[in-house]
Amino acid sequence: MTTSDTVLASLDTGVLRLTLNRPDKLNSFNEEMLLALRAQIRRAHEDEAVRAVLLTGAGRGFCAGQDLGDRDPRKGGPVPDLGHTLETFYNPTLRLIRGLEKPVICAVNGVAAGAGANIAFACDIVLAAKSAKFIQAFARIGLIPDAGGSWSLARILGEPRAKALALTAEPLPAEKAADWGLIWKAVEDAELMAEAAKLAGSLAAGPTLGLGLTKRLIQAAATNSLDEQLDMERDLQQQAGRSADYAEGVTAFLDKRPARFTGK
Repeated sequence: MTTSDTVLASLDTGVLRLTLNRPDKLNSFNEEMLLALRAQIRRAHEDEAVRAVLLTGAGRGFCAGQDLGDRDPRKGGPVPDLGHTLETFYNPTLRLIRGLEKPVICAVNGVAAGAGANIAFACDIVLAAKSAKFIQAFARIGLIPDAGGSWSLARILGEPRAKALALTAEPLPAEKAADWGLIWKAVEDAELMAEAAKLAGSLAAGPTLGLGLTKRLIQAAATNSLDEQLDMERDLQQQAGRSADYAEGVTAFLDKRPARFTGK
């Protein structure tokens, strides 16, 4: 296990488990945490031993968004350049998560607010404790949804619900988020981490090359035409069909035994 002040990271049987670790601040983001999280996601890109990522939070919350303690206007000083903050810290992390051709599972163990909610929505499969809530808190302080929130909410929920959540900052309970299709499922609090770990382990043991191509394909569908998507399916299926995982999967099926995938 490797440990930093703000993110805990451990790699076991192909699953890189990342825990946001500022529980006294509800795991709110500061620059150190964002850089640590980005470094671990980049590690997942580069390390072949990492075959899936499981992201969660320490303590009673997942992530309360940006830590506003460093931005207290009562302390004086220059007005912060929030565009620079996004471009320097948040946006590269979001792009790394979305661009990682390995499954990313998020286990939301408590409140997920602002950028914390939107980092979760950038992941591939989101499970949440039934007690968890998702809050687009930006409107409460005069800001707009960021960290990809305006993109993910509009595409997943449609304009009416996306606008309502963003404009009212009303908390969305986990079970309703699941009913709306914003997350995969809501589970009993006591079962969250066991179920998330089981899912991450199953995906890590699967044909991760094909899973990564599937992720790329589905993400592209939002902007592709049907013809473009059919062409992409053709090209990626050709690549998948030449993989060792495909040969192993077919062989295992014919031999009536569990497949032993390598992600190659």
